[in-house]
Formats: sequence, C-alpha cells, structure tokens
Amino acid sequence: MFEQAMARIEGRFRRVEPRSSARAYLLGLLSGVERKNCWQLAEQAGHTRPGPMQRLLRYARWDADAVRDDLRAYAADHLGTDNAVLIVDETGFVKKGRSSAGVQRQYTHRRGSCLNNCQG
Repeated sequence: MFEQAMARIEGRFRRVEPRSSARAYLLGLLSGVERKNCWQLAEQAGHTRPGPMQRLLRYARWDADAVRDDLRAYAADHLGTDNAVLIVDETGFVKKGRSSAGVQRQYTHRRGSCLNNCQG
C-alpha cells in the first residue's frame, strides 16, 4: 500500500534526492519513532545528521498542495465510499514537558483520561 501511495506522488519530486528524502520522511512518520522531528526521522532512515530531511522541508522544490491532493485521492480511491467519513484523532499524542507547543489539559483517547501534557 505504501509503494502505491509513493508511486502517486513521486513525480512531484523532480530530483532523486528529494524523492528519496520524501520516502524516508513518510516512512519515519509512519514508524514507531516516538518523536517525529528531523533528527529522529533522519536516524530512522539511517542518516547520521538531519540534513536530508531539513533540505526536503526547507529548500527542495515541490508542490505540497499537489502532494496532499494526490494522497487524498489515493485514500479516497482505496477507502472511500459515498457514506465514508474519516476521523483523525490527534489527541492521543501525549507531549512531554511543560514547554512543548500546544500543551494543555485535555482528554486523550489513547490513555482514556485527562492529562496535563497532551497535544492540544
């Protein structure tokens, strides 16, 4: 399934380096890596430094809206029906520390309770 989704978007990355970084970045986002920042995603991809991930996000030329639309179309083709509803529940991502962006007291489905440090 991942390979089919990548086949849909790989043409949006004209050069091989950003295409390879996009693949590694998405695999990292889908992985069990606890923190999804450039350092951890780069390490997940086998890089010693976050440079390739940072270049993808900061300097590479690609149309983020077109990639989003391609992935949305892929999801609709594979999951969609006339009555389908997709619900994304981001509240299950427990944050660490008191200074993390978006931290506030809220219910988290994963834990089944109200915690102080939840993504909000």
